[in-house]
Amino acid sequence: MSKAKKVIEEAKEIQNPELDLCDKGILSFEELPGLFNMFNITRLTLSHNKIRDVPAGLANLVNLEILNLFNNYIEELPLSLSSLPKLRILNIGMNRLNNLPRGFGAFPCLEVLDLTYNNLSELSLPGNFFMLETLRALYLGDNDFEVIPSQIGQLKNLQILVLRDNDLVRIPKEIGELHRLRELHLQANRLTVLPPEIGNLDFMSEKSELKLYLNPWVAPIADQLQAGIPRLMDYLRSETYKFVYNRHINANEPDPPKTFDKSKKLSRNRQSS
Repeated sequence: MSKAKKVIEEAKEIQNPELDLCDKGILSFEELPGLFNMFNITRLTLSHNKIRDVPAGLANLVNLEILNLFNNYIEELPLSLSSLPKLRILNIGMNRLNNLPRGFGAFPCLEVLDLTYNNLSELSLPGNFFMLETLRALYLGDNDFEVIPSQIGQLKNLQILVLRDNDLVRIPKEIGELHRLRELHLQANRLTVLPPEIGNLDFMSEKSELKLYLNPWVAPIADQLQAGIPRLMDYLRSETYKFVYNRHINANEPDPPKTFDKSKKLSRNRQSS
């Protein structure tokens, strides 16, 4: 009996609602017989395997609250996934996703979505993506975004937004409407300016984080950053900065060049053994 089958049999025997199949060398859900009939499962961990395809039958697990598919070879997700009625935490980081399925924004109570280290961009998001109004944390780091759609302002409950290590050249002013935001990670992009509306947010407490390094900022922002985040936030709220920002936008200067070659990312080249 394989390691995975043994874990499943033991879980069935004691009616364990948490199934940990991390790093079991799993290539396919076909190696997990009976999984889709385990309706009591609330947590399913399948991280660090070699899974390529996620079958629609996963949506049978109607009591699932936490699904961890981190570090697999997944290229697409089934439409049915967003019908999981109780799913709160979904981790699909470190995979090969180029797109998200139509209707992906229909999760009724998703709070944490981790899509770190895939091949996603603004063109990958379905039309209803920003209807995920229950989201508290959204991790989009290490992808291929150049812009973030203005609809991000609809995610009113968002407290953590991670956009580091993309190709961002613009941040929408609507991020300034996310009044519960306490962490904003924008490091390692191609940003030169920030919308003044970022000044509406509160990054002054010890528990808050605003990360901005490794961007080609215009000189006024770079200068204020050297004095610290509180000084920068004051500057973003000033009439002086609004003038600087509008002048920069109206100048239509070319975007900074890409500085990282992403063609060799594991998410694009990795082969299963």
